Amino acid sequence: MKETIVLPSRKEAGTVISLTALFLLLTAVCIGLRPEHVFMVGLYLLLFFASKTTRKLAVALLPFALFGISYDWMRVFPNYEANPIDVESLYNLEKSLFGINDNGNILIPCEYFAIHNCQIADFLAGIFYLCWVPVPITFGLWLYLKGDRNLYLRFSMVFLFVNLIGFAGYYIHPAAPPWYAINYGFEPILDTPGNVAGLGRFDALTGLSIFDSIYGRNANVFAAVPSLHAAYMVVALCYAIINKCNKFVIILFAIIMAGIWGTAVYTSHHYIIDVTLGICCALLGILLFEKGLMKTGWFKNFFNRYYNYIK
Repeated sequence: MKETIVLPSRKEAGTVISLTALFLLLTAVCIGLRPEHVFMVGLYLLLFFASKTTRKLAVALLPFALFGISYDWMRVFPNYEANPIDVESLYNLEKSLFGINDNGNILIPCEYFAIHNCQIADFLAGIFYLCWVPVPITFGLWLYLKGDRNLYLRFSMVFLFVNLIGFAGYYIHPAAPPWYAINYGFEPILDTPGNVAGLGRFDALTGLSIFDSIYGRNANVFAAVPSLHAAYMVVALCYAIINKCNKFVIILFAIIMAGIWGTAVYTSHHYIIDVTLGICCALLGILLFEKGLMKTGWFKNFFNRYYNYIK
């Protein structure tokens, strides 16, 4: 049976059109309009106006959209303009805490794995890192499509909240990843391009340029602390447990989570310190959201109105 087309109210339509036009204008002026901006706005408007069902989905996806916009808009005011970039002290702290003696030389774990690696580990590392964003977002969509809209909304809001905490960390303590210290030393060079580091071994092994294309677009390499790579699957696993998913899903998520943590260090993209802080960032975000925001009257009212719209 075909769904009856129900157009949004004039107020809803006017608000969405105005906000998307403002977004495109400000993006063009502040950071430069790219084809993906136009594509995403077009897709969002299509979902919003196509039907009542797709409109609910478009509104439900706003936390993920705001995550992408927030990350993109950090180009307006780079974190290294807020505070000095840490390259050396983080490297030295990692060495003092987790240094490995390799034939008389004390190496940080990233340096050790840059020397001691194998193809099986390289392949698995690439697979794990490719799960970083797709698996949590797919999990969120699964929650939405199976009708658990309340838990979906909590998960998507926590996902956004954890990112905002992480982004704040980038500004509080701008820091270089280990591959930077290994390749360039301890002096910050602001226009340093992104680097695939150890993930280049996956590209070479498969004959693909997946990670080269991803990291080649990285506009700011000095955003390593905390590791949001480490955080995302913590959020997904916690809400999979809350949702009482079957044991296979929970075990799979746990394996992916641990695999991403190990890959971050194995490929020189993060220090163990970064990974630990990323895990703490995720747990803090979940705790503050569930035990803080969800207990406050104004936010609970906002949440209920949001939920009633998309349910």
